[in-house]
Amino acid sequence: MGTWGAGNFDSDTAADHLSGLVDRLVGRVTEAMAGDPVGIEPDEYDGVAVPCDLELLLLLHERGWVGVTLPAPEVVRQWRDAYMAVWERSVDGLEPADGFKDERRAVLRGTFDRLAEAAEER
Repeated sequence: MGTWGAGNFDSDTAADHLSGLVDRLVGRVTEAMAGDPVGIEPDEYDGVAVPCDLELLLLLHERGWVGVTLPAPEVVRQWRDAYMAVWERSVDGLEPADGFKDERRAVLRGTFDRLAEAAEER
């Protein structure tokens, strides 16, 4: 296996390891988005975990390491549209504080949109 630098992610083995991690993150999001929409409501585990996983994918991509492959931008946009539809119809039931809903909406949309833009770069 090849090594091209002294960094922790500068080898074929490290790239394979990172690729497996990325595949698991993408797989978790794919599974959550394909499941019962109740599972991605804002007070459910996957409703919180999906944006976290997307943010982690972005962080890994931004490092520029070999082994990070993002989902296609159109997939990310489909996820965004489905996720935000569930979020919009369920968030009011949680009685969010004044201003939180608008601020959280912007963060969520921004996360999906930044990932879609990053996926377009490849």
